[in-house]
Amino acid sequence: MSKLNHHEALIYVMVAMAAVDRTMTDSEFTRIGQMVSHLPIFADFDPENLVDTAKQCGQMLSSSGGLDETLTTIGECIPEKLRATAYALAVEVAAADFQVKAEELRFLALLGEQLHLDKLTMAAIERGAKARLAIL
Repeated sequence: MSKLNHHEALIYVMVAMAAVDRTMTDSEFTRIGQMVSHLPIFADFDPENLVDTAKQCGQMLSSSGGLDETLTTIGECIPEKLRATAYALAVEVAAADFQVKAEELRFLALLGEQLHLDKLTMAAIERGAKARLAIL
């Protein structure tokens, strides 16, 4: 497989996060679409490529050792400057359905490790998502 560009790698992060618990919800798909459509990092990404990129990620995930291969690919393709961004996108997808499952927490830990993020940065991103999504 050829090296992913930064857009594809970020989409792999989001798709892997949505797929890790084996149930990809409508709210997760919707959130991925919203982020790709509205975040500045995707301003020069053609949204027509989203479905194909997501399918490629799904194929990688479903192969033998797919999660490890996907995490390795993500780690190799996400520029250092976008590592916290990648983690934040994963957190947004995990929180899209207002419940974060154990598998999703484990994936976040593996992703943070793969991206060489420190625990304080990861905690700050997670806390920011909790604040944004709080309800009474």
